[in-house]
Amino acid sequence: MDESSCVSAPKRRLEGKVAIITGGASGIGATTVRVFVENGAKVVIADIQDPQGEEIATKIGENAHYIHCDVSKENDVKNLINATISKFGHLDIMYNNAGIYDTSIKSILDTETVELERKIAVNLIGSFLGAKYVAKVMVPRKKGCILFTTSCSTEVAGLASHTYVASKCGVVGMCKNLAAELGLHGIRVNCISPFAILSSNKVDNEIEARYEAMIGAIGNLKGIPHNKEDVANAAVFLASDEGKYLSGHNLVIDGGFSVVNPSFLKITGQYQ
Repeated sequence: MDESSCVSAPKRRLEGKVAIITGGASGIGATTVRVFVENGAKVVIADIQDPQGEEIATKIGENAHYIHCDVSKENDVKNLINATISKFGHLDIMYNNAGIYDTSIKSILDTETVELERKIAVNLIGSFLGAKYVAKVMVPRKKGCILFTTSCSTEVAGLASHTYVASKCGVVGMCKNLAAELGLHGIRVNCISPFAILSSNKVDNEIEARYEAMIGAIGNLKGIPHNKEDVANAAVFLASDEGKYLSGHNLVIDGGFSVVNPSFLKITGQYQ
């Protein structure tokens, strides 16, 4: 027997599943779209970046479909869920990934209320609407998986703006409450909290390399870069049957940063 015939094909962990990924036209979302499709899922890309989203869907082909959706608008989210069911017949995974963040951290003294309102509208209300309308189709089926992208700033203070942290901590709290309710219907609900990732696709390779080097320098786990694939792979695990008994969890992907206090290590010379 030819040795090559003994090598099994890579396992497609989301075979037969249908997923929505909000914010799927760029950054973490776009990477997750690709990884989900590679694992056998059919994916609806939801975003407000129409050219980018349509381009990704066209490149992937029949296993991807783009729908314009502003997650802060209730009618857009309702249409997204209905259009997905119409296109693919059912829905197994709702990944509420869309969000906005700050490029700089301001003092509370200089922060305007409108900045908080915008983060709440997209990051928290957008996640709430996604969960609400997908629950309406998952509860009757007694199964499903709901995911949220949050941030390791929900675990460690001082890493992001007050407005961003407030919105993301709200999502973590909501996730746990949803897990309590929807678990009674066989639906799992979890968060994924990355460390620091450049989510924009508009930066060149040199800038991205410098950024990853900077984050690697302040992170705890050395020699291993943190990138968008880490989040996508975590989402695959949580959405697959391998994560079938995980719910109400905030999966922090930060190389141990949030559980390590470097002060003693610095004193002893172990932390450089």
